Amino acid sequence: MPADAIDQGIPQGTPDEGPRLRRRRAALVARARVLSALRAWFEDQGFLAVETPARVRAPGQEIHLDAFPAGAPATGLAGARWLITSPEYAMKRLCGAGYERIVSIGKCWRAEEAGPAHEPEFTMVEWYRARVPLADLAADCARILALARAAAFGTGNPYEAGRAAAAEATRAGYRRTTVRALFRSELGATLRGDESVDELRALARGAGVDPGSADAWDDVFFQIWLDRIEPVLAAEPEPIFVFDWPLPLAALARPSPTDPRIAERFELYAGGLELANAFGELTDPAAQRWRFEAESARRRVLGKTVYPVDAALLRALATMPETAGIALGFDRLMMYVLGATDIRDVMAFAADEI
Repeated sequence: MPADAIDQGIPQGTPDEGPRLRRRRAALVARARVLSALRAWFEDQGFLAVETPARVRAPGQEIHLDAFPAGAPATGLAGARWLITSPEYAMKRLCGAGYERIVSIGKCWRAEEAGPAHEPEFTMVEWYRARVPLADLAADCARILALARAAAFGTGNPYEAGRAAAAEATRAGYRRTTVRALFRSELGATLRGDESVDELRALARGAGVDPGSADAWDDVFFQIWLDRIEPVLAAEPEPIFVFDWPLPLAALARPSPTDPRIAERFELYAGGLELANAFGELTDPAAQRWRFEAESARRRVLGKTVYPVDAALLRALATMPETAGIALGFDRLMMYVLGATDIRDVMAFAADEI
């Protein structure tokens, strides 16, 4: 077959892409050094590096995540497959089978995500620690940020370059706050976590935020968050952890043992970017099934694809010990380390360049 017939209709980058790729060399070298240092750090901490399937029957259920279809399986097997939005479900099955310290560094895919901090194909660092408090993952993040900065700009062994910085970050720590504290300081409002949608809309209007036609709890909340809270977090000169999210935003996190209206969850913000999302993992199969079914029902109402409930995950939760888990966007980590304002500048190829 002639080469032009093979190439017909397939994007081949641009004729002058050589200069663009060469301009990214420094970022790609730094990326490789940080990746090497991270792998060494996790191994040093006793983590088992695992690989999970990229094509699954049941991708992430969250309302605001959409998976790419990945075709049907081989003849004789039924059901569609989807590219993973996160390795979370498979990793929790490993946790339920007795793996107490695991990490995955690999590709994930999310449809309909665009913007300077979004690419449909990206790299995720996800890890789980059994029998530790959620705060231990915040300490991990502090170490990793320091390690990444030192590894990116150091010489020689990238892990050794960042080791001392990571130890210092553990001692110093970063600022921590809560969702409720941010609502009080930035809106002068009290957020309980069990408000009705109408009460939350009233709270938004009282704070000068127009909720528009949003009629779901999370949509109203994130309108407030985007308008009033995220700009404050973006202006923070140092990384900041935001703990204790309202229970309607728990996803796969467990309720707090001290206040059932909030979830054991934190997000890490740095350089104006949301870098990581961590949960004290819910291990109650019945509660998780109820959440999945509620999400499925809402996806159906919104006209979104309704994915199968992952029955294997629900079985695994029954044998999973108390565990803390976290997902960190590696490309965003590199944006933070290098001071990049566009995710395309820290990867070799963006989606529209392949």
